[in-house]
Amino acid sequence: MSGILSKLSAGAADGRGLALCVLAMCAVVAASNVAVQYPFTPFGLQDYLTWGAFTYPVAFLITDLTNRHFGARATRRVVFAGFVLAVILSIMLATPRIAFASGTAFLTAQLLDVTVFDRLRGGAWWRAPLISSLIGSALDTVLFFTLAFAGSDLPEATYALAGGITVPVWMGWAFCDWLVKLVCAGAMLVPFRAMMGRVTPLPAVS
Repeated sequence: MSGILSKLSAGAADGRGLALCVLAMCAVVAASNVAVQYPFTPFGLQDYLTWGAFTYPVAFLITDLTNRHFGARATRRVVFAGFVLAVILSIMLATPRIAFASGTAFLTAQLLDVTVFDRLRGGAWWRAPLISSLIGSALDTVLFFTLAFAGSDLPEATYALAGGITVPVWMGWAFCDWLVKLVCAGAMLVPFRAMMGRVTPLPAVS
């Protein structure tokens, strides 16, 4: 009897944990969909970055921590649930085009992140979260900015650091967003490492 009660208690705890992961994912994506509409104006970087570049990388941290504890199958459920809720919120908080672009990029990149992390979970502690985030964030950047802004009426910008080339400003945002995600992928190893003691790992796949 005590064994049954223990399993039920563990199942309830897992359910609450997964629900919190979904809510956290939803909050990050919805906030990022709003933030990406606003150029990052400090230091004159409005042609290089949007505020969304600093919020979205947290989504990969949530995915990797969920994957570490619950495994790939449960994490995919979190991704799908977060996708549905985030798109609904994004339609309310952002434009339909950005909501569609965000949903497509989010779902594709996060599922790739889950698969890569799961394949690498048996190696060094930093390898799975770093490599999966780098690959997933690159795909996310390409899909999101192309679907959200290609062919739009955004102005062009000239980039002196790139030899004076002139391209639509959204392409500059996409490239710099990717650079920020590279930095964030490394920086997110700090909270990932700090949370490792609290988030027990699923056994590595043999």
